[in-house]
Amino acid sequence: MIAIIGAGLGGLTLARILHVHGIPSTVFEADAAPGARTQGGQLDIHEHNGQAALKEAGLFDEFRRHVHEGAEAMRVVRPDGEVLLDEIDDGTGNRPEILRGDLRKLLLDSLPDGTVAWGHKVTAVAALGGGRHEVTFADGSTAITDLLVGADGAWSRVRPLVSDAIPAYLGTSFVETYLYDVDARHPAAAKAVGPGGLVAAVPGRGIQAHREAGGVLHTYVALTRPRDWFDVSGPAATARIAAEFDGWAPELTALITDGETPPVLRPLHVLPVDHRWARVPGVTLLGDAAHLAPPNGEGANLAMLDGAELARAIAAHPGDVEAALSAYETALFPRSAEEAAEAHRDFDLCFGADAPNGLVALLTGAA
Repeated sequence: MIAIIGAGLGGLTLARILHVHGIPSTVFEADAAPGARTQGGQLDIHEHNGQAALKEAGLFDEFRRHVHEGAEAMRVVRPDGEVLLDEIDDGTGNRPEILRGDLRKLLLDSLPDGTVAWGHKVTAVAALGGGRHEVTFADGSTAITDLLVGADGAWSRVRPLVSDAIPAYLGTSFVETYLYDVDARHPAAAKAVGPGGLVAAVPGRGIQAHREAGGVLHTYVALTRPRDWFDVSGPAATARIAAEFDGWAPELTALITDGETPPVLRPLHVLPVDHRWARVPGVTLLGDAAHLAPPNGEGANLAMLDGAELARAIAAHPGDVEAALSAYETALFPRSAEEAAEAHRDFDLCFGADAPNGLVALLTGAA
């Protein structure tokens, strides 16, 4: 059995491309059902990795039908609202935007019934020898694997089989908020954000917002603070976060103070830039489980590319799991290290000492 732990984009891409090659797999997911929780906001899917994976999965044309047209526009402003950069969506489609939930549904719908085993939260994994593993789930059931793939994110239960690495707090957290029916109810904020994305940043602080379909503004507030600084909730959390942006343009701070959902804390964690492991029979990792890095728009794309490359390696080495995993990891490790280093650089340009000038340089190709 090929067992994939985690029904995120990387794990589902792996399962889909294996299916295209006629290779069955089972995806074990802790969520009780596809709609058990929200799947996050918009993703820009890049031509050289995420789009390439979708083409290999035979899903690119369907993907294009779900793209949020016009959402590639990007605006960078100062805290007072002065516009530093205002890029329009040029229609080239090199980085089309799609809701994560729509993309996940597209992948789920492409799999045979029963491929995803919902409500299977992993509680333990044990090596049985010969590359086989026993996975135990919260309901007491077990599965025996011939190939085990950890596609289960930052806090992977599979990672300890191959690595002692533990994600470390980056020093910055995001706080997520939403505004709805924005053109009618929040016109100033809607005008400030525009048709696509907006970033307003200074060293250690920033507001990132994106217009989503249906008149939604989805915001991530970035603050470089110790993790325990965020240990408040409800209105007190909103007030504390908003105070960090005192004096900023009201159309920007409204993205925080007028939020129509409780603020959701997203602490940022990372694995070592050069994270890798010695070959362990019958098990490997992909996506954030393998190379958790600061967010720079590449995480989902890289997870999907990992899934595609692992599927391709398995198909190219029928009956030889170790040859497949060795080929996959040989390409994975240097690519992941390069991407992680770039993610740290990009994050520093966005929120480091030269913000917002570093971000403008990054977006214009001057960095």
